[in-house]
Amino acid sequence: MQPHRNGNLSEMPLQEFVLDRFEGGPQTQALIFALFLALYVVAVLGNLTMIVVITLDARLHSSMYFFLKNLSFVDLCYSSVIYPKALANFLSSSKVTFGGCATQLFFFSLLATAEAFLLAVMAYDRFMAICSPLRYPISMRPSVCTRLVLGSYCGGCLNSVLQTSFTFSLPFCSSNHIDHFFCDIPPLLKLACADTTLNELVLFAISDLIIMGTILVVLISYGYITVTILRMRSGGGRHKLFSTCGSHMTAVSLFYGTVFVMYAQPGAVESMEQGKVVSVFYTLVIPMLNPLIYSLRNKDVKDALQRLGQKHTAT
Repeated sequence: MQPHRNGNLSEMPLQEFVLDRFEGGPQTQALIFALFLALYVVAVLGNLTMIVVITLDARLHSSMYFFLKNLSFVDLCYSSVIYPKALANFLSSSKVTFGGCATQLFFFSLLATAEAFLLAVMAYDRFMAICSPLRYPISMRPSVCTRLVLGSYCGGCLNSVLQTSFTFSLPFCSSNHIDHFFCDIPPLLKLACADTTLNELVLFAISDLIIMGTILVVLISYGYITVTILRMRSGGGRHKLFSTCGSHMTAVSLFYGTVFVMYAQPGAVESMEQGKVVSVFYTLVIPMLNPLIYSLRNKDVKDALQRLGQKHTAT
């Protein structure tokens, strides 16, 4: 992609950026602020609740809930990397330093990639639990689960280092206005005053590899799970397993669907205004929905919430 140049603009390297808001006047910005604040508060409270409940309830100390607790931690962190700054920006347009923008992109990329890997790990965990129940306690022992989670974070860190270093090695001198409410790669590439073809190839190649690789793990795992469940004679057992797996598939579909549209298809998002809307889904709506999906459709979590509530009332 060749950048647009303006001879009146300074060719000096930029030291700070200005994050743009959604289109609209003061009333629109106030409405968006209120909506985003409500969603963010629900996301924070929901994910904190999941972390606390899984930590305190001994009956949830299994690999499945260990992964779910880490998913809640990732959702809590990466929505918090973006929305406190974004909410302040909706009230009054604010600047972000070059280093601050790079830091936000680094942690956002790390946590979003870690979530993709974690969702694949969770699918593999359900595959082992349902399709190989006798081998499951050994195959998914605590040390293995810890290594899988650490591997997810390390994979996220590696991708984040590559994406952030490639993006911020570019000279930014055409404009300092990021047409987005947080520092993300596509809007940053539009500000570069150099050829960004290599950066776009790296972005789409790595995104495709991560998304398609993890989706493949999920699809294969749930293919085997579906066949195994359908062979069960117990209707109650089938219903419980479909309910548990259905929660995970709902979360997977929401996350991968929006991320694929944004990062894995060149030109899929026709305008940055559309990109902002898509970004809201995977950075705020999904982190807000995940605790609700897993708690409302999971009897073990609902029972744990009741026990925690009863214990609190008794004291």
